[in-house]
Amino acid sequence: MKRVVLAYSGGLDTSVAVRWMIEEWDVEVVCVLVDVGQDVDTAESFDDIRARALAAGAVECVIVDARHEMANEFCANAIAANARYEGKYPLVSALSRPVIVRHLVDQARKFNAQAVAHGCTGKGNDQVRFEVGTHALAPDLDVLAPARNWGMTRADSVDFAQKWNIPIKATKEKIYSIDENLWGRAVECGAMEDPWATPPEEPMTLTRVRTDRPVELTLSFVAGVPVAIDGVEMPLADLIKTLNDRAGSTGYGRIDMVENRRVGIKSREVYECPAALALIAAHADLEDLVLERDVHHEKARLETRWAELVYDGMWFSPLKEALDAFIAETQTHVTGDVRMHFEAPGMMRIVGRRSPKALYDYGLATYDAEDTFQHADSEGYVKIYGLGVKTWAARQGAKHAIPPRP
Repeated sequence: MKRVVLAYSGGLDTSVAVRWMIEEWDVEVVCVLVDVGQDVDTAESFDDIRARALAAGAVECVIVDARHEMANEFCANAIAANARYEGKYPLVSALSRPVIVRHLVDQARKFNAQAVAHGCTGKGNDQVRFEVGTHALAPDLDVLAPARNWGMTRADSVDFAQKWNIPIKATKEKIYSIDENLWGRAVECGAMEDPWATPPEEPMTLTRVRTDRPVELTLSFVAGVPVAIDGVEMPLADLIKTLNDRAGSTGYGRIDMVENRRVGIKSREVYECPAALALIAAHADLEDLVLERDVHHEKARLETRWAELVYDGMWFSPLKEALDAFIAETQTHVTGDVRMHFEAPGMMRIVGRRSPKALYDYGLATYDAEDTFQHADSEGYVKIYGLGVKTWAARQGAKHAIPPRP
């Protein structure tokens, strides 16, 4: 009998997928639940979710704690790249998928499986990320997508689960679809499918205003990696969680955008990611202080490409790895502190930055008596710099010329 390792969330679709694959494809199913920092319902635990997978018919359900792995290897790289797809989205779901894929493949090897599976539909980006990532790490494995094959509505899936006594919590009325991890939350469906409608407050948790007092804090970086808040050092996963709470309490970190999916569909997306946006903003500001001009400009150009690759499921790809090498080299001197001010409703300002590696020179920048800049040197520089344009204007640029007054 063929054995399949399923990326399992514990929700309706993946729970139904377990039994559906058993009945329709005659396979053994091993579930893998990867903890990437998602909140579990307070009424249940990961053990409860594991029990649900077994009740659905899985021969085993493996739970992997990948929170620090995601922070240190995936979020840290996204911070270094100042990664925001289409200039807005900090890759909340896109960052977690390669983490999950890595463990899917690892468990497939341990259980001698012939395939992996996911619960994605044919309309989303995640099917691309799961499948392309798997093919990059294990070209020999098949990838199965039961939700693309079964043709069931949500109501049908609820009926299917009841038929097989799968202990789900879902009902036939699904208002919101929420995907979350350490890096933030993606909220879809319901009223938000209308791009004109104001997003409701009901499903928001990270960016719900919980204080009317300003929050000011200092983020510290070493070689591009956040290491401390207000001088208190902590693992990156803990730092992200702490920053989500402190910055998010002022309402900061919500994104409402129309996004271009990889499959060619425009979709209205609402995200909550206070820590992600704050860390990227602080990191980019510190780079302003320490990166040499040409390196800074070239990195900004490549950051867009890096974000597109990750969004498109190309975490494990040669171009992504090559860009990683460039970005890692730029981070050598990105060490210092950034002071940030958050204020309800959802406002943030960077109010200070400092670094022992700063290229900012007060003597060169000031106009006061301490000015050390040699102003006379600029005359020859400006003449040489503009010589080409001056020659062009004299010989070929007549249509732009403003003749002398008679």
